[in-house]
Amino acid sequence: MRRVLLHWAILSLAFWLTSKVVPGFQIAGLWDAILVAALFGIVNWLLGTLLYGLFIIFTLGIGLLLSFITHWIINATLLKITGALTSRLEVRTFGTALVAALVMSLLGKIGIYVADQAMHASPPGSIYL
Repeated sequence: MRRVLLHWAILSLAFWLTSKVVPGFQIAGLWDAILVAALFGIVNWLLGTLLYGLFIIFTLGIGLLLSFITHWIINATLLKITGALTSRLEVRTFGTALVAALVMSLLGKIGIYVADQAMHASPPGSIYL
């Protein structure tokens, strides 16, 4: 449960920071980012795997070989769907969604890396053999 809350917090921060740097991707405030991140997580859980699987089937397996690009396109699609489901998020174009998905992926990976390093940091003076 703690890990889910941590990932939700990181995703919320990624949504908020992305709205500050990507034109055409707008969220009013941090609380809206928290709610949008929760909605995005639900949409991703419900549709993400299905869309990824269909994309791989329709591209005859090439999507599996180009997994990064496939996930990028699926995340952009999920951002557009999330934007259509709530008035708290505005994603103007699919190009904006592509840029936002890339920025959010980078911010999310950095956030998870930093959080993992902080949780696994050894206390001062300890020695691991």
